[in-house]
Amino acid sequence: MLEIKALNQFYGDSHTLWDIDLEVPEGTCTCVMGRNGVGKTTLVKSVMGLLGIRSGSVRVNGIDISRHRAENRARLGLGYVPQGRDIFPGLTVQENLQIGLHARKDKVRDIPERVFELFPVLKEMLYRRGGDLSGGQQQQLAIGRALALDPKVLILDEPTEGIQPNIVNEIGDIIIRLNREENLTVLIVEQKLAFARRVASHFCLIEKGRVKSSGDMGVLSDDLIQKHLAV
Repeated sequence: MLEIKALNQFYGDSHTLWDIDLEVPEGTCTCVMGRNGVGKTTLVKSVMGLLGIRSGSVRVNGIDISRHRAENRARLGLGYVPQGRDIFPGLTVQENLQIGLHARKDKVRDIPERVFELFPVLKEMLYRRGGDLSGGQQQQLAIGRALALDPKVLILDEPTEGIQPNIVNEIGDIIIRLNREENLTVLIVEQKLAFARRVASHFCLIEKGRVKSSGDMGVLSDDLIQKHLAV
């Protein structure tokens, strides 16, 4: 479904990602993990076309999208929830959700009812400004906006950051539902180990811009955690 091969990325003269290989098979949930500053957000921004890459490839369903613009990647089925949410605080919930519709390949302009089934609070607050929502509600709005374009792959960058525990649990439930019941392919960046183990079937550990280990979540050993995640 999503395949990253030998990806290299630079900030100026600084080499930030080194020959990254990562495969996210259809219907799986893969969690990219690592300490702060190791390149996790840089990786997903490179996948989305928000950062350029020096070499390597990003493929979706066998199509090389490495040189596609970000909006074209969305039309090909990549839904993105950025770190920090990046909703539009001055726009209403409805307007924020409608923005996601512009990337739909089928030109549908109605907010899918599924978004409100997953996040009933968004329907209740449809005409409230995004900036008036709590952090957890804003995160739900950001996920709803990504789902509005009917993605084939959902990419979430630190979805639990700064969110109250009850909303973290709800978000986890929804990721599990989308992935395991609706077969949506998910790539998630997450530092909370318990959350990652709960929602993801596969992991990828990054350190200093390089993949150090990857595989089924069941083989994420205490030794790997201590070596690459412990602070």
